Amino acid sequence: MLNIVLYEPEIPQNTGNIMRTCMAFHCRLHLIEPLGFYMDDAHMKRAGMDYIDDLDYKTYKNWDAFLEENQGEFYYVTRYGEKTPDSFDYREIDEDIYLVFGKESTGIPKSILKNHMDRCIRIPMVEEARSINLSNSVAIIVYEVLRQRNYEDLSLYEVIKGKDFLKNYTGDE
Repeated sequence: MLNIVLYEPEIPQNTGNIMRTCMAFHCRLHLIEPLGFYMDDAHMKRAGMDYIDDLDYKTYKNWDAFLEENQGEFYYVTRYGEKTPDSFDYREIDEDIYLVFGKESTGIPKSILKNHMDRCIRIPMVEEARSINLSNSVAIIVYEVLRQRNYEDLSLYEVIKGKDFLKNYTGDE
């Protein structure tokens, strides 16, 4: 399973957007406290919309509590990373994959990153940019992992209106 880990997220709208992304791509979400908002925050719920009820997520009191319960392949997304998202081969990993993202203001603690430099990912961007939005970062990295894994367990066509909707479209809608 693909897991998204948010280390002490601060902005409810980002977390809500990430919840929606996790639900849409069948990822489990892990939230490391303290959170910068309450889970019932109206902004987070608006961003997550009606997907929150279908989301697989868990909250942990701290990083150590998270580590005690979870094992697998860990990757850390940070501006200090020296490898691009496609530098890693996710295709043959049989264990759970954990993509760790830090809080909006300071990222993942340097004490965690220092011990895992070989698993640190940087999203390439212009030199003048320190970072991009957290929810965008999650989407970029998740998509790369799913692309390499041939979009396993995801629909490759429109299921609500039907696979042939555009072929049969008459302009009446």
